[in-house]
Amino acid sequence: MNAPATPEPPVVVIGAGPVGLAAAAHLLDQGLEPLVLETGPKAGAAVREWAHVRLFSPWGEVVDPAAEKLLAPTGWRRPDPAGYPSGGDWADLYLQPLADVLGDRVRYGVRVTGVSRAGRDRVVDADRERQPFVVHVAHPDGREERLLARAVVDASGTWSTPGPAGGSGLPALGERAAADRITYRVPDLKDPAVRARYAGRRTAVLGSGASAFTALAGLADLAGSGDGAGTEAVWILRRGISGSTYGGGEADQLPARGALGLAAKAAVDQGHAEAVTGFRTEAVERDGDGRLVLVGEDGRRLEAVDEVIVLTGFRPDLSFLSELRLGLDERLQAPVALAPLIDPNQHSCGTARPHGHRELAHPEPGVYLVGMKSYGRAPTFLALTGYEQVRSVAAALAGDLASADRVELTLPETGVCGGAGLFDAPGTAQSEGGGCCTPAPELLRLGAPAGGTTGEPGRADGCCGT
Repeated sequence: MNAPATPEPPVVVIGAGPVGLAAAAHLLDQGLEPLVLETGPKAGAAVREWAHVRLFSPWGEVVDPAAEKLLAPTGWRRPDPAGYPSGGDWADLYLQPLADVLGDRVRYGVRVTGVSRAGRDRVVDADRERQPFVVHVAHPDGREERLLARAVVDASGTWSTPGPAGGSGLPALGERAAADRITYRVPDLKDPAVRARYAGRRTAVLGSGASAFTALAGLADLAGSGDGAGTEAVWILRRGISGSTYGGGEADQLPARGALGLAAKAAVDQGHAEAVTGFRTEAVERDGDGRLVLVGEDGRRLEAVDEVIVLTGFRPDLSFLSELRLGLDERLQAPVALAPLIDPNQHSCGTARPHGHRELAHPEPGVYLVGMKSYGRAPTFLALTGYEQVRSVAAALAGDLASADRVELTLPETGVCGGAGLFDAPGTAQSEGGGCCTPAPELLRLGAPAGGTTGEPGRADGCCGT
């Protein structure tokens, strides 16, 4: 008597965020069974942590077509395509309904601690590709579990690993000890408790992307309100003020993203706080009152601040993938074929050539890093990019290479092109702020921008410079 056939393992998707859930929808559309593993208690757990921030992509660009197809039988309708959701809107009105449709295919409260080939560490070649993947997960009660997978799609993002204040990529000396006065997220200044933390105090904001623009605009607005008297902000940039500092402005094809930069420029022009350019933090010290003093690599010591908001980008957590054979760019920690398309040392257009499973492939067949994690440390990621990535990956896993290779995507340009890079080139003419190599950067005055702003923390459908 023949033994019953063993069912094929599912495709394990790590993360129930926008791209992870879209991956599950595309896998189902291709006739493959997904299993989504989410650390948080709900779908979009990371998105919910910046629920107060409004996206600069409209609803029409943050809903995946396969996901919408899956939702349609439930009566779900996409909100106004021209409207801009907040992170909370995105999670509540789209991500959670999508996860609910997927049902038991989404498991919450489980943390992936390791991924390997069954019975093979990364050294072993013999019969490697014939073995399923084994995914180790930990449950909140301490229980451990091993799951088999035919493929692994890692859409866990980068939210849990923000960049440090230190200019070398490592935490500044004393940064960890000052954790009580440092945050790595855009604060929700509408929350009374958070508002009280910053009102009437001096706050340093480190970073030069959309997140920094959003934080600065919020602090400037707080300074101009009745309960914010005495609120000050100092904007710390690792490079100088140049034509690209504020983004593409009106040339940005995402108007809300461009508006963030325009708000920051208005802030500088109107005069409300200070901006320090060419400053790379070496140490964080406390003065006699417990306030923080930032010390630069060049020896400069800035005036003490009460709080520090570090918004210097994010980086991928690769620790649980250490037994897999990944092909990652040595600089960006992005797949080697994708890295040249998104390298901020070379360009800042945000218009990476459409790419799919081939650019995302690794020496370990069947493993894909998608979404923000696929970009490694590079900025300018958009949800549209992730949706197209997982469409192509799902088709490739289903054996439909014709569809997988037909990558069609036109991304909205940032309006900033021409190799702005991460650093200002020595000897290049700059504006009054000077380049990163300028020995004595000028202090500028920062003013409160008029009107509201929108933006994405880090690179969750947005851009965050360093």
